[in-house]
Amino acid sequence: MACRNFLKAEKAAKSLGMSKEDYTVMHLDLASLESVKQFVDSFRRTERPLDVLVCNAAVYQPTAKEPSFTAEGFELSVGTNHLGHFLLSRLLLDDLKQSDYPSKRMIIVGSITGNTNTLAGNVPPKANLGDLRGLASGLNGQNSSMIDGGEYDGAKAYKDSKVCNMLTMQELHRRYHEETGVTFASLYPGCIATTGLFREHVPLFRLLFPPFQKYITKGYVSEEEAGKRLAQVVSDPSLEKSGVYWSWNNNSSSFENQLSKEASDAEKAKKLWEVSEKLVGLA
Repeated sequence: MACRNFLKAEKAAKSLGMSKEDYTVMHLDLASLESVKQFVDSFRRTERPLDVLVCNAAVYQPTAKEPSFTAEGFELSVGTNHLGHFLLSRLLLDDLKQSDYPSKRMIIVGSITGNTNTLAGNVPPKANLGDLRGLASGLNGQNSSMIDGGEYDGAKAYKDSKVCNMLTMQELHRRYHEETGVTFASLYPGCIATTGLFREHVPLFRLLFPPFQKYITKGYVSEEEAGKRLAQVVSDPSLEKSGVYWSWNNNSSSFENQLSKEASDAEKAKKLWEVSEKLVGLA
């Protein structure tokens, strides 16, 4: 369990009745590229095989008026959700390659809010990476703290980061699936309206959003159900296809969902990859 907060991780494991012998908590703060590198070094010293990597962390600051920044000076949402995961995925790819596990997978949790071919994805502000000029300039607030170079918007920064997540998994699939046999996939498990992800939203939103999702949109899923869906993508033989964005219908059956035009743009994925490599020091 790669976690920023040891105590919360231990409490979560204990609440699920997990035996101490079944997990190890290791420190990882995705808002620090140095922490990512240290985590990878620490993991390798354990000499454990890496069979599956699940990227599940997210920062969401929808009401922030001004941007916050990571240790390296990137806007916090994109710096954590995209660049932190990008570096982690790239550094651990070799470890995944070396595993003899028959169903090696790298999974990232996407979001319907980054998909503008959906109703939820068309709620303003809409995700839009533009020509990546803001990202290319460093996301440091001097030129812009937004990927598209626009004015800061905390909700849009989160949605943009999710588009990056889904583009990254597709680019990993194109570059490495055939060579490594690793399955690269993203998923949207449904709207987990009661999760701590919304803790920085206004109180009225936190009050009304869960019943709205439960009774109006019918898009609500519990944390337990979302966890089961993530577990499916991690281990179910029927969900082993690479380069796929998984979703679930009202009967809780999984299906290959269609990504929006931007979230499936191969040229943009390639450019995003190249710019991200430079920012995290891999180029």
